[in-house]
Amino acid sequence: MEWLKTTAIGALLTTASACTTAYAQKPADPSAVKAAETESQMTNEERTQLTLGLMAMEFGGVKKPEGAIPGAGYVPGIPRLSVPPLRESDASLGVTWIGGARGDGATALPSGTAQGATWNPDLIEQGGRMIGSEARMKGFNVLLAGGINLMRDPRNGRTFEYLGEDPLLSGILGAAAVNGIQSQKVISTLKHFAINPQETGRHFMNVEIDEASLRESDLLAFEIAIERSNPGSLMCAYNRINGPLSCGSQFLLTDVLRDDWGYKGFVMSDWGAVEGLDFALAGLDQQSGAQLDEGLFFGTPLLEAANSDPAYQERLGQMARNILYPMYNVGIGDQPPAKTDAEAPDGGEIALQVAQEGIVLLKNAGDILPLAKDAGSIAVIGGFADAGTPSGGGSSRVMGDDGPAITIPVIRAGDTGFSAFFDRMYHRSAPLTAIQEASGDTAITFRDGRYASEAARAASKADVAIVFATQYQTEGFDVPDLTLPGGQDDLIAAVAAANPNTIVVLETGGPVEMPWLDDVAAVLEAWYPGAKGGEAIADILFGEVSPSGHLPITFPASVDQLPRPQLPGSDTVEPSFLGSGKPGQTLDADYSIEGSDIGYRWFARQNYKALFPFGFGLSYTSFENDGLSVARKKEGIIANFRMQNTGETAGADVAQLYLISGPGGNKQRLVGFAKRELAAGESTAVEMSLDPRLLGEWQNDGWTIAGGTYAFALGKDAETLGEVVTVTLPASRLNASGKPE
Repeated sequence: MEWLKTTAIGALLTTASACTTAYAQKPADPSAVKAAETESQMTNEERTQLTLGLMAMEFGGVKKPEGAIPGAGYVPGIPRLSVPPLRESDASLGVTWIGGARGDGATALPSGTAQGATWNPDLIEQGGRMIGSEARMKGFNVLLAGGINLMRDPRNGRTFEYLGEDPLLSGILGAAAVNGIQSQKVISTLKHFAINPQETGRHFMNVEIDEASLRESDLLAFEIAIERSNPGSLMCAYNRINGPLSCGSQFLLTDVLRDDWGYKGFVMSDWGAVEGLDFALAGLDQQSGAQLDEGLFFGTPLLEAANSDPAYQERLGQMARNILYPMYNVGIGDQPPAKTDAEAPDGGEIALQVAQEGIVLLKNAGDILPLAKDAGSIAVIGGFADAGTPSGGGSSRVMGDDGPAITIPVIRAGDTGFSAFFDRMYHRSAPLTAIQEASGDTAITFRDGRYASEAARAASKADVAIVFATQYQTEGFDVPDLTLPGGQDDLIAAVAAANPNTIVVLETGGPVEMPWLDDVAAVLEAWYPGAKGGEAIADILFGEVSPSGHLPITFPASVDQLPRPQLPGSDTVEPSFLGSGKPGQTLDADYSIEGSDIGYRWFARQNYKALFPFGFGLSYTSFENDGLSVARKKEGIIANFRMQNTGETAGADVAQLYLISGPGGNKQRLVGFAKRELAAGESTAVEMSLDPRLLGEWQNDGWTIAGGTYAFALGKDAETLGEVVTVTLPASRLNASGKPE
């Protein structure tokens, strides 16, 4: 296992003169030069062809375009100029299943929240390489991956797809995934630019937020990820931000992305997110999944506009160059993908390791875990643990070659062909089987948990009871609250009353409430653990692997602690996958309440105590971090400290460095993290370079770092902080691209 030697946070500070000199001497980007050369040889018909992407799935009456393979989308190539077609697949968690339409499956990584819980960029990059490799084997050269939206509301149906609530963690891990994918000569997106806060009313909801708050949170996650990975494409979101739809927002797509950040790739729409031709002038480069829109705006209308209007003609050339740039920069035409029946040879191994590192031990009273292999008798209860582990629903779903172990229909009334996207499906990795294999001769019984009384009787006769509890999340629909559905809270309470040695394994998309927490002995958060989830859970339960996952999101004690206890639109908007709502329907969501203080930042500001805080995670060994120093040096703001395994067994831990106050008062920010695997008694020195944007505030079109005293502390999590150290910094300014002024 190779661990990141130092998780640096952004680029080191340099002098303004050095930046200016480096910029002046920077040679022309050969990919940009090549894109311009190719575009200059195109006709307007060919330029327009690159800007229109069609859905390549046989759903809802849509027919697969000629030349496409079953997947998310297809853009024809231009053979005379050696421009390859774009064959696109959804792929945040692997090459997606789309109902088995290709006749094969792929390796399913654990959910985004599980990946976020690893806090391990190296491992996430390995996962990206695996996904990119499998995509090439299936004939794809574009993956709709890189989901890094920050979790502003845990009820969001797509929480499970994303990496967490913090811009630094999400930006670094999102970049790692993109780097892995693009190393395989496959273009990766980052998505959904820039906020995807909920699924309720997602096509028309309007997020109200000030620019400073947006720059310091959601936009910062994208900025960090783009700097570290140069993704070939960005996918804009469905919802509105301060009025305009995201895919038609000049502020997002031109002012921020192009003018401030200098992004060179192309912006594709989400499927069905375009409402007019003028989205092109706002900065959108490609209308994707266009059959879901009211018209093919980037088809004939764009061509006619370009032939008659100089503004559209100039813009069409830019759009074509933006689309061509990543083709050359990533090299998708160097080794065209070829369809095979193979999968990445290390896919299962990587999926297993991500699941192992993503599982979070939340409680372990009396060190009941790890279980001994001669633990006596064990009652395994609920969660379809005899069949497999759950997968989230929607466009990100991945299944193996044999499809799901079980399928539970969710929607059938008014079926438009998309209902299968929401069926509950389970991977063929049964925790019960893995527990039986790991426990030797231990007597194992199983009850499905439909009847709490039956489960309690089985638990009362066993030495240990393990309850599997699930919460289903899917694109298109939010969850109404944070309770476990289907009476599972009552089931756990009944089992715990019957057996004090009750262990709860949560397989959820995000946070849930735990009214039974005080009555159980241990809790594991396993998320949606992917293709090898059952094996990973057994490895943690029986101590083959020491848990090292840490929460990438805050678990609130109740929804009353959230900035909006009632989900916007939950009482007025009818749930719908396509999210169009009633004609003229509107929905405003006020995000100025928390602003940039998402998750643990909001809890710190309100002085709330979480059920489990951001960054929390227990281990089978113990760790101490000490000797923190933070100093301003010529190369930047540098933090140093020591990590030590003070326990008796090997394990891994995540050191978290937080800013806790600045000249303007208290404010909490994660400014650095480092994951290390250490033998018993081993220690290691850690050095971090701190990104000044995390210390500053967005003011007057740039980043202002106030002069004065800044306080930092190492934390086991966002609420458990160690000794405070301070450093005095001079006032400074960074421009909109993060460079010193």
